[in-house]
Amino acid sequence: MNSTRKPVPAIQRPLMSDEGLEPTHPVRARDEFGHERDLNIAGEFPLTIKVDNAEVVTLMTLGTYPEKLTLGYLRNQRLIDDINEIAKVTVDWERETVDVLTTHGEGITNLHEKIAKRTVTSGCGQGTIFSCTLDKLYDTRLPRSEIRQSTIYALLKTINTYNEIYREAGAVHGCALCEGSKILHFVEDVGRHNATDTIAGEMWLAEISGNDKLFYTTGRLTSEIVMKAAHMGIPVLISRSGITYMGLELAQDLGVTMVARAKGKHFLVYNGEDTVIYDQPPEPKTPASNSVTRRTR
Repeated sequence: MNSTRKPVPAIQRPLMSDEGLEPTHPVRARDEFGHERDLNIAGEFPLTIKVDNAEVVTLMTLGTYPEKLTLGYLRNQRLIDDINEIAKVTVDWERETVDVLTTHGEGITNLHEKIAKRTVTSGCGQGTIFSCTLDKLYDTRLPRSEIRQSTIYALLKTINTYNEIYREAGAVHGCALCEGSKILHFVEDVGRHNATDTIAGEMWLAEISGNDKLFYTTGRLTSEIVMKAAHMGIPVLISRSGITYMGLELAQDLGVTMVARAKGKHFLVYNGEDTVIYDQPPEPKTPASNSVTRRTR
């Protein structure tokens, strides 16, 4: 008797608008000498997410990838787990709103219950974590993933060619999804949580697994970023900045390798030291001489 397997349903990508904004805006300022200068500054705009007309949250964002930011936010907050539920994402900057229409038209299941308890995080531009995000956090099981010291150095060298908006205007954080030292997606936004969610939206659309990826951020590694990385399935975090104690505790609980203060040839491994292969140790620094040179009269 022949048995036939049912085909795995393909992801039905939602219809999306393409309403990304320019990231910087020209202004004039005076410097310390009183000279007038033409400069650029980063944008910051409110964007209210609505799902089937029910308001979820308002984000402050640079606005470059609002549709992907919306998808990543809904995914990382675990408000919608299946992208097939989303039929359409439409951004309207005049109304400062993004309308998400579901395929069933019934909105987010138990929305008011899910968002009733919220925590305002330390994220730049104010991040938010809902109770439903925490409820599903420990369902995540991350794979063990080794990383070579030489890969960290190569990635840090490569990342220097990015951060374009920061070099032009400042006031933004950059985040990158990486495969080894290769940068797959790089996003800048006024908050690292927004940049992270935008990358999550790209991963959701393109069906990219995080199991063999690294995540780099210019911002600090807080509990919020560790949570988002876990929901994205990414086991290794690298930051140019520092970490928080709650972020460390959560990384230890979830098995996330945490590398911070990473710049040039320097880094610190706060968690997952057994996953780091030290294959390219730098030359030790020569101790400064304690001898005093006498002056001749």
